Amino acid sequence: MAEIVPVRCPACRREHRYTAPAYPCVCGAPVAPPLDRQGAAVPVSHRVWQEDWVTVRCESCGRCGEWPRPEVGCPCGVVLRVPLTNADPSAAPTAALSPPAPPAAGRPPFRSVAIRTALDAVTAAALYLRWLGYRNVRRADQRPPSGIGLAARGVVAQVDPAVRPATLRDVECLWLTAMTESADCLYFSLTGYADDARARADALGIPLFVLDLTGTPRPVNGPAETLHAGGTENRAR
Repeated sequence: MAEIVPVRCPACRREHRYTAPAYPCVCGAPVAPPLDRQGAAVPVSHRVWQEDWVTVRCESCGRCGEWPRPEVGCPCGVVLRVPLTNADPSAAPTAALSPPAPPAAGRPPFRSVAIRTALDAVTAAALYLRWLGYRNVRRADQRPPSGIGLAARGVVAQVDPAVRPATLRDVECLWLTAMTESADCLYFSLTGYADDARARADALGIPLFVLDLTGTPRPVNGPAETLHAGGTENRAR
């Protein structure tokens, strides 16, 4: 049974009951950040990528992975970081955090997370990249014009949580970034793609995915269908 801990807002003194969500490890076991019942919640004053993620070890297989840091939104307007035990929020990603997926024919079913926030969308995309077989998934060094960039060995990806379809410029900017890094590229959108953006992606061979609210990427063009079916084994370099 999931652990429930009390979280008190230091601004309004309201107390919340919080349960940490469990995310699927690559081995298939659920992993949840360890909550500290004795610690105090900390208000989020500004966003820093490294502070939004924590490194947690899977009890089943021993792998370490990066997961979103638990947070609670208080009705008074304050966002609270839930205290944790035995987790390192500043640990840098390593290859051990993102082991390759099994060969195409033997891959387990993809398991994702429900999307409620932009951070959930990034988490879903990162889990999917790992499932495809990409190693060392991390935040991209170069920030895209819109959305959030992810990178792994040999690939850059853009996660676009905007409420409007991705544009031709969005797709072309991603392609140019990938060209400068001699990498493949993928695009994840929550709301789809403009017609000219999709046509250009088809011409350039860029896989396009739409993330549904369950966090499952749905291929929407031929390159995406090929990548989804075979993972990195079928991806041309």
